[in-house]
Amino acid sequence: MAATTPRRWVGVLLWILAVILMMATAVYQRRTGPTHPARGVVTLADSDIAYKLKRSETTGTEARMAVTVPAGPITGKLQYRRYPTDEPYTAIEMVREGDELFAVLPTQPPAGKVEFRVQLEADDQVAMLPIEGPSVLRYKGDVPAAVLIPHILFMFLGMVWGLRTMLELAAGRPMIRRQAWTALAMMVVGGLMMGPAVQWYAFGEAWTGVPFGWDLTDNKTLLMVVAWGVGCGFLGFRGEISRRGRTVMMVAGLVMLAVYLIPHSLFGSTLNYEAVDQGADPLESIGQG
Repeated sequence: MAATTPRRWVGVLLWILAVILMMATAVYQRRTGPTHPARGVVTLADSDIAYKLKRSETTGTEARMAVTVPAGPITGKLQYRRYPTDEPYTAIEMVREGDELFAVLPTQPPAGKVEFRVQLEADDQVAMLPIEGPSVLRYKGDVPAAVLIPHILFMFLGMVWGLRTMLELAAGRPMIRRQAWTALAMMVVGGLMMGPAVQWYAFGEAWTGVPFGWDLTDNKTLLMVVAWGVGCGFLGFRGEISRRGRTVMMVAGLVMLAVYLIPHSLFGSTLNYEAVDQGADPLESIGQG
């Protein structure tokens, strides 16, 4: 009994570490993605104004852009244009409601994007938000929770089991095979089964990666599953695990980490407004960009 207790505790600690690493990676991926709200602080009329501007909305809903400002002579305009186009910006006067100035962006079809910026004025002072320049908001179709939640759950569980596999490898422990195959099953369900369902509801197409397109999200998911599948293939189902099998599995784990460190929705689905303006069906005019 005394001989097995330390090994059991090592296993528990490795699970805790895997969960912590997953959570840290998830936060990094979300905060660096193109749909994460644009945040910052500007100084205007001797006041520091913090802002948080959304960059994702559901088709059929007008995106409400609001900035909390102090009482006083501060006014604002919301300027926008369809993206990617070089058409002139349309300006909307922002309305004060309590301590907020707000305006709404018009809704767009799925994958439609709107480039926007907020101009705040106080006397002869002007501040532009976001401070790094105009930002882009993307519209998507409404994805049912019954589809979205399992997708997210299996993707992150797959990552936890994948990280746990890598830690098991690094620690030279014996449970690699079971954990690796479990991780692969979760990746397949979350990425290759539920992922296309989410894509279908959001943008009207189930798969826009290879061989049908170059969508980065779909392709990085495919790369991760293929790499992990090759690693599991080298591990097999029984017998002693070779040094080559351990090496290939570790490479697969590094591929998984690289995939999760790429911001989510980067170079995602984008509506071709030129085609739409010429009469094309918006759902047939979605590309990547």
